[in-house]
Amino acid sequence: MLPNTGKLAGCTVFITGASRGIGKAIALKAAKDGANIVIAAKTAQAHPKLAGTIYSAAEEIKAAGGKALPCVVDVRDEQQISSAVEKAVEKFGAYTIAKYGMSLCVLGMAEEFKGEIAVNALWPKTAIHTAAMDMLGGSGIESQCRKVDIIADAAYCIFKKPKSFTGNFIIDENILKEEGIKNFDVYAITPGHPLLPDFFLDEQPVIVTKKPETHGALPELKEEEAQPSPKPRSGAVEGTFRIVKDSLSEDVVKATQAIYQFELSGEDGGTWFLDLKSKGGNVGYGEPSDRADVVMSMSTDDFVKMFSGKLKPTIAFMSGRLKIKGNMALAIKLEKLMNQMNARL
Repeated sequence: MLPNTGKLAGCTVFITGASRGIGKAIALKAAKDGANIVIAAKTAQAHPKLAGTIYSAAEEIKAAGGKALPCVVDVRDEQQISSAVEKAVEKFGAYTIAKYGMSLCVLGMAEEFKGEIAVNALWPKTAIHTAAMDMLGGSGIESQCRKVDIIADAAYCIFKKPKSFTGNFIIDENILKEEGIKNFDVYAITPGHPLLPDFFLDEQPVIVTKKPETHGALPELKEEEAQPSPKPRSGAVEGTFRIVKDSLSEDVVKATQAIYQFELSGEDGGTWFLDLKSKGGNVGYGEPSDRADVVMSMSTDDFVKMFSGKLKPTIAFMSGRLKIKGNMALAIKLEKLMNQMNARL
């Protein structure tokens, strides 16, 4: 673990999502230095399944040695954000450090505020155990995760750097290695257990897939969809699986080792499978011959959009349009394969 140095004493840190999980871990790390923490999160009342509110987090921050300002903030509401910033300035004078959620604006903001405010992005190399991960991965997923402490320590490293350190996209493990951390087992929920790569980092070996030998499938499908037909979606679903089958290779099968079953609802829905465990791989209509490792349920429209790159599986899952049963780690592997197949679909 990275020791505190006291460098953040008196600094004001504005943290979104600080009522629990990664946000709270960062808050507590900074609080140990004596920092002022603005807790900007939605949870003001206890949730039946998720522990922690902005007020309970405030008590923990004070106990750790910091000062706290709990603010009810939905980051989608600009007025609530502005109000929280005003309260922070009123209570602490100003805020010097901010932790927001994911942003595509890092490079632009880093350039715009160069010399005044440093803007960096931090991402975990592996899955991090939070309440959200329990909901996504189900029972036992924690053994494949690291603790929130690794993100807190990595964020602390960034906080200590000068304003000139800006416009960087940082992986937690990498910056901690630069700080001299060598033993990462201390961050594991189950030391020695294989870790699940983070959803959004593509650090898997590059998989070379075969180019589809049949190039007439897509125009054919478009024609069928344009003509009056009682089953327009069946053509698109069947065509998608044909192209997936043409993309299969021993490398794909070796890297994945899983069987996926798709329960497609709505008009022309049905059961399909993608076997990436048997030699050469296979796809087909109906249930697979062996038990599926992952069962995905969605509409036929969303299935086609997902495999063609028009709908991200993570977004579909979080919005309830995709339901997953089985091994979440293998489900994530499929998403990585989809990203590599999108150009062919």
